[in-house]
Amino acid sequence: MQTKTAMEVKNLSFSYGKNKILRDVSFAIGEGEITTIMGANGCGKSTLFSLMTKNLYPRKGKIFLGGKNIQNLGLKDFAKKVSIVHQYNTSSDDITVERLVSYGRTPHMKMMQAKGEEDDRLVEWAMEVTNITKYRDREVGKLSGGQRQRVWIAMALAQNTKILFLDEPTTYLDIRYQVEILELVKKLNREFGITIIMVLHDINQAIYFSDKVIGLKGGLVEILGKPNDVITTESIETLYGIRLDVTKIEGQKFVLTI
Repeated sequence: MQTKTAMEVKNLSFSYGKNKILRDVSFAIGEGEITTIMGANGCGKSTLFSLMTKNLYPRKGKIFLGGKNIQNLGLKDFAKKVSIVHQYNTSSDDITVERLVSYGRTPHMKMMQAKGEEDDRLVEWAMEVTNITKYRDREVGKLSGGQRQRVWIAMALAQNTKILFLDEPTTYLDIRYQVEILELVKKLNREFGITIIMVLHDINQAIYFSDKVIGLKGGLVEILGKPNDVITTESIETLYGIRLDVTKIEGQKFVLTI
């Protein structure tokens, strides 16, 4: 059965002045899939992420969400459909976990409107799913890096969208918290059907936790497909400029980085 399309990028190009960052990029994001954008520094990952999340405006090409050009959607309407966890997130250190998570309901509320039962229910659900309910009254500034990342994901979940973007969600985390965060992302996808689009720096994490990978090089899509189909010694060399062996363990591909 063919997977429905959640988002579609068509003939997307972007430049900073004369510096071309993306060149005629096209692909579709499958509904209910985990798609990871990967590639070396400077390949266009962050720019593509920013364009898909309405933080940049495309010079050429279009991005469709549910068949509608996202440039025709206001930010509030977009936030009702798409939630985003950025690479760098800041808040006041003395804000409590529950208060920060509750900000995820903002797109659904009118000005000066108090939270209702549905808002409270979704905030509780988001904290429960991310396993941070026990920290609800704790100040965010007193949490570990991994715990804080769970809070930001919970705030995104409180928006109650079917698409979640994550920009390098494991940055600056110890390996234990990296795996915990990615296992949480996988749970959100498998148990709740949330479409995940993320940027990852680690090749093997991208392979292991993704249904599909998009590999960029010089602003072009060089690889696109299921990790086990498209990850090879040659494709890794194309993306990263280094020749690394690729092996299979119990049917799962891994790149030997040392």
